Amino acid sequence: FQRQLIDFIRIAPIHVGGITEARKICVLAEAYAVRSAFHGAMDIGPIGQAAAVHLDKAIPNFGIQEWIGFPDQVREVITGGCRVENGYTNPPEAPGLGVDINEEAARKYPYRRAYMPTVRRVDGTMHVY
Repeated sequence: FQRQLIDFIRIAPIHVGGITEARKICVLAEAYAVRSAFHGAMDIGPIGQAAAVHLDKAIPNFGIQEWIGFPDQVREVITGGCRVENGYTNPPEAPGLGVDINEEAARKYPYRRAYMPTVRRVDGTMHVY
């Protein structure tokens, strides 16, 4: 931040310790005119997406929100959630993060362990994508 080598900080609130920790990072970034670009890929899910969008609305250095729509099965299990209107993301107006988990629907989709692929570079270091 101090050397202003970046224009955007790309984090996911759920990957850095939650909403409070993400907000603290954004406060540090704001002092150096670094804006947010919260991660919004499929792996964070509608709950993580709701956390990010709520935080987007609360910080002065909001930049851009990475966005993905979720499949019908996910929407069946996790109800509520964020929406896009006229190119803008909007958090749900329900209490909390505005999402709820339908446990009965979740039983239809048992957990299956999966791993992200790990690729080793020529020098032996790992790169996860």
